[in-house]
Amino acid sequence: MINIDLKPMLKGGISRYSLCVAVAKRSREINDEANELKEKEKILLEEKPVSLAVEDIRTGRYIIKESEDLRNY
Repeated sequence: MINIDLKPMLKGGISRYSLCVAVAKRSREINDEANELKEKEKILLEEKPVSLAVEDIRTGRYIIKESEDLRNY
């Protein structure tokens, strides 16, 4: 289980909801890509897709774009 500080990830007024949705979306993408590679090249992930997704968002490799409507809540 990963335990990270959310404050840096919520920079720019990103809501926790948007962060959660982005992590879920990115982890599904990572899982789908890994399944395709696993079938072709027999490669397995060393880390869980959610951990990889959080790292992608934390390092800025995956950008969260949030609508103005959500920022008002």
